[in-house]
Amino acid sequence: MIASFSAVRVRRRGPAGLGAATLVSGLVAAGVMAGAGRAAADETTQSQGGATATIAGLKTYGTAVIHGGNGGTGDQQVSAGLFEMAVDGGGMLQTYCVDLHNPTQRDAKYHETPWSGTSLGANKDAGRIRWILQNSYPQVNDLAALARKAGVRGVLTEQDAASGTQVAIWRYSDDVAVDALDPQAEQLADYLEKNARNLPEPRASLTLDPPAVSGRPGERLGPVTVHTNASSVTVSPPADAATSGVRIVDKQGKALTSAADGGQVFFDVPEDTAAGTADLTVQASTTVPVGRAFASESRSQTQILAGSSESTVSATAGATWAKEGPIPALSAAKNCADGGVDVIASNKGDAPFTFELAGLEHTIAPGESRTVTVPLQEDQAYDFTIHGPGGFTKRFTGILDCQTQGSETGTATQTLSEPSPATVGGTATDTNLAETGGSEVTPLIAGIAITLVLLGGATLVVLRRKETPTGD
Repeated sequence: MIASFSAVRVRRRGPAGLGAATLVSGLVAAGVMAGAGRAAADETTQSQGGATATIAGLKTYGTAVIHGGNGGTGDQQVSAGLFEMAVDGGGMLQTYCVDLHNPTQRDAKYHETPWSGTSLGANKDAGRIRWILQNSYPQVNDLAALARKAGVRGVLTEQDAASGTQVAIWRYSDDVAVDALDPQAEQLADYLEKNARNLPEPRASLTLDPPAVSGRPGERLGPVTVHTNASSVTVSPPADAATSGVRIVDKQGKALTSAADGGQVFFDVPEDTAAGTADLTVQASTTVPVGRAFASESRSQTQILAGSSESTVSATAGATWAKEGPIPALSAAKNCADGGVDVIASNKGDAPFTFELAGLEHTIAPGESRTVTVPLQEDQAYDFTIHGPGGFTKRFTGILDCQTQGSETGTATQTLSEPSPATVGGTATDTNLAETGGSEVTPLIAGIAITLVLLGGATLVVLRRKETPTGD
């Protein structure tokens, strides 16, 4: 079943200023209290489209042994296996962990994320992890055939298959010495590790490119290109189309009722419309490609997709318009390669667009597009708002979570011998919720670390020019 595609929150505003507008933003801590795991409201976090889901726990698992854990003082036993997530709007996902040393937050919200926004972006073996996923459980659910192919001696159970697959993934995702405790699981892990080959990153289930456009009323603002593995998405007009007059149309100006992969959509803004903004939301029903990363804004361990039911996926794009002056379009994405958040700013107006970010002022000339990279420390929470002409406001929040090594953040892997192998954020009553992850002091350490970073002084901002997005 295909979900609806809609434009929402069309807002009329006063006229834009004639000259350059100054935008002010603050880079501040978000939830830096000891034990506070979640960032600011979900509607302000960065999501580049796809599935959004809530983790339900570790469901099919066995035991693994991490060698030389606890700073080299001895081995540790941890649960290793397959997680489940419930998709917002309907659907279920199965995932493995690619972030061994960090805890799983109870009921953490996850977003489908490009590899570049996680530790996988800088991992030369990320493609081998995708091969493992495609050639093992649950993608291969004939366990007898899998056992024969892998040379496993004895019966390979679902628990063995899940733990062996997870162990093989950890060897590439976390560069750790780890073995499966069960002999059959260990034989599978060895086979997968030895035979893994690099594969490219899978496409997103659904994205819109670019995620922000701007222009003058009387024009078609865009194009915004749909990228999806779904057969189609449906299109419906804004809720207040009768009063605002803003429509979602194709290149010829015809109102859209559906779109397919590669289709282009535009915001059709009447010429007499006052300066304002509108948000476009697209939704579809599809299976999410195996190998897509899932990241949380609560420092819950990063996951990678192993299986998907038919699931609801969505993406958003925004439009800004004004008759004169600067007309900004803003979006943001995590950049783990450069250790920060990229803020992409463009200006379709007739006056310079000036804004302040992390203590530095930037000016975008008419017709120019530029990426401002805000460097952040690992685990640093960020929350900044940019204000523009005509009441324009854009807020970005989240936590930079790009590394897997627990030693860099003071975390320690939780062992099965501890009294309560629970997820962080509460006491588990079901041992199926036992996850790999840090000790109970992890949130406190992370909170202190973030606070110290934010008290550390000015942040250097790196600029690089970027071609104006074409939407192709």
